[in-house]
Amino acid sequence: MFTGIVECFGNIVNVKLEGGNKIFTIESEISALLKIDQSILHDGVCLTVVEVKNNSHRVIAIDETLRRTNLSKWNKGTELNLERAMPSDGRFDGHIVQGHIDTTAKVKKIKEKNGSWIFEFTLLNSHKGMIAGKGSICVNGVSLTVVSETKKTFSVAIIPYTYQHTNFSRLKKGDEVNIEFDIIGKYVRNILRS
Repeated sequence: MFTGIVECFGNIVNVKLEGGNKIFTIESEISALLKIDQSILHDGVCLTVVEVKNNSHRVIAIDETLRRTNLSKWNKGTELNLERAMPSDGRFDGHIVQGHIDTTAKVKKIKEKNGSWIFEFTLLNSHKGMIAGKGSICVNGVSLTVVSETKKTFSVAIIPYTYQHTNFSRLKKGDEVNIEFDIIGKYVRNILRS
């Protein structure tokens, strides 16, 4: 389990195809601290560490993960938001994040607003009722509060610290991001549907 509070950046230094899988080698300041079989959030996607070597770690994405996320677009040089799983005695500084991506969205508009930024996203699939104004949403592994929403779009406000310490500062119009809806909202929706 994660909280959507990014620890550091990871930089992809190698991408290898193996059958239908993609193997990513990532350098980061936390890579040397990782252990094989640990779950780490990479831009919101929970991936298992399969190798640790010096200041890098390796993860594998299978077809299901590649289809549901923006991982198929990751290349050498892609900068990722990283977060280790929350320890049982840790603090919930964000919200409950599983690392199970529900869909992707594209950056529709970025507006600087006197020291902060408003990012508007267009959902690539219909997910009516999954986003609530002032509710939580996870974008590229970052726990955020929804500012506004329509049937196909939503926006979030980014403070300077988040802008500087996540890959939001590198996003541009048209970029695809990973979206995880609030887990409580997903369960409530399923209960109401049954």
